[in-house]
Amino acid sequence: MKVIRIAAPLRRQVLDNIREAIAVGRLPAGGRLVERELCEMTGVSRTLVREALRQLESEGLVEVIANKGPIVAKFSANQAREVYELRAELEGLASELFADRADERQRKALQEAFAALRAAYVVGERSGMLAAKTRFYDCLVQGAGNETLGVMLRQLHARAMVLRGTSLSQPGRTAASEREIAEIMKAIRRRDGAAARKASIGHITKAARVAQQVLESAAGETDELARRRA
Repeated sequence: MKVIRIAAPLRRQVLDNIREAIAVGRLPAGGRLVERELCEMTGVSRTLVREALRQLESEGLVEVIANKGPIVAKFSANQAREVYELRAELEGLASELFADRADERQRKALQEAFAALRAAYVVGERSGMLAAKTRFYDCLVQGAGNETLGVMLRQLHARAMVLRGTSLSQPGRTAASEREIAEIMKAIRRRDGAAARKASIGHITKAARVAQQVLESAAGETDELARRRA
């Protein structure tokens, strides 16, 4: 999580590093976020850490609990379902618009992003996969040519990133995800907007099923532990 002092604003780097740590589980759901520890991890001031935590709270990734302070927010299966329902509609539309509207430069960028995603899947390191998938969707939104759609998808990005980490952690999911995105790409190459939309919705529906199963299982284990303690 150590921040590298490069040209990009430190504030953005701190935010991105903490968000990624949440997405890949280095900062686990329900865990306390101690400012002093985060300062040590990132190598920046408490002011920058506090700004990042406020932004993550607005994104729904951090909760502030009375008498306890900030913690990593927990996602319920129902919350995951809501996020995936929105993603399916919005990303389905983005895929359709990309197939219909994207120019050759945007198509090349998306193809390169897909190649990078495939390479990340081969390596199998979760933070790399999440970064590559974020790049892929950024290219997709750019080529869709709808600024309002892009704004709405970016608002979902943070929660979607955490849920991607949940689904991609499951055995066999990365290979399935690659096949599903390959179907989206085939439709886009054919400039078949309807097929691209259908393939995108199918991909997200399958990812949603996996993530919800993981979250429901975790909730069941927590309830069982609580019953034993009682």
